[in-house]
Amino acid sequence: MATLYARDHDHGSAQVRRAASESLHTAYRWLQNGTYSAKTEARLRSAVGALSIAAGWLSYDSGRSGDAHSLYGEALAAARIADDPELEAHAFGCLSLLAKAQGRPREAIVAAQGAQTVARGLGSARLLSLFHMREAGGWALSGDAGATDRAIVQAHRLYSRGPADADPVWLGFYAPGELAGLESLARAALGQHERAAAGAEQAVLLHGGAFARNSALYTADIAIHHAVRDRPEPEVAADAAGRVLAYLPEVRSDRLLQSLHDVAGALQRHSRVPAVADWFEEYRSITTTGGGRA
Repeated sequence: MATLYARDHDHGSAQVRRAASESLHTAYRWLQNGTYSAKTEARLRSAVGALSIAAGWLSYDSGRSGDAHSLYGEALAAARIADDPELEAHAFGCLSLLAKAQGRPREAIVAAQGAQTVARGLGSARLLSLFHMREAGGWALSGDAGATDRAIVQAHRLYSRGPADADPVWLGFYAPGELAGLESLARAALGQHERAAAGAEQAVLLHGGAFARNSALYTADIAIHHAVRDRPEPEVAADAAGRVLAYLPEVRSDRLLQSLHDVAGALQRHSRVPAVADWFEEYRSITTTGGGRA
């Protein structure tokens, strides 16, 4: 499973979604047809739940939100049957992320708070930090700046406690760059484009050469924010947008392609600026030839 997540972080979901689905089907066959002790069954159910989350994440990144919701629900059920609080918290956190992406802020908030409740006894401050940042995203989508700020402050306070032995392996993506990036997304949902752009730039800088797919997404955000801010900077936006194209076709993700579509929409109003016009020419060339298609 670590291999699936590593390949996803570097290249996006397209290349690993099928492998995750095949692994999940194999695990289900073992669970349904095997003979084992109650302890082994609980461990197998936890493993199936973790695979369901991995497959759900890959479905989400591929634009298959219905599949993702079903898989996260299966993971939640497996966690409760196996009495696995870490898996249960993870599933709630994923459901929060999905609800936000689908424009359901209240559901995003409640799921994130559910994740926090389950995770409080696990001994991982950074896991709790992530779930507070998920809550912040829900509050931001609802337009409540005060609640967003409180959740962000709590997320940073928890993150500052540092790593712990209880941190789940899958939490490795939640590096300082991702903390900055998730805050930038909340700022963007509140229409705070200057703060959002600064946060996205910090996220890309802190990620360095790691987490290519997330870095590409945050770079697209930089372009959008500089294009739509109160005092637009179209040349800066075009430069960031050009850096996004450089990730293709190595990174293949429907979310990234959607972000590029959003970048194009934000830059359209500045299409007479030479740097922007040049970007549109390159963008059309890449999308016409299918570069980056998942």
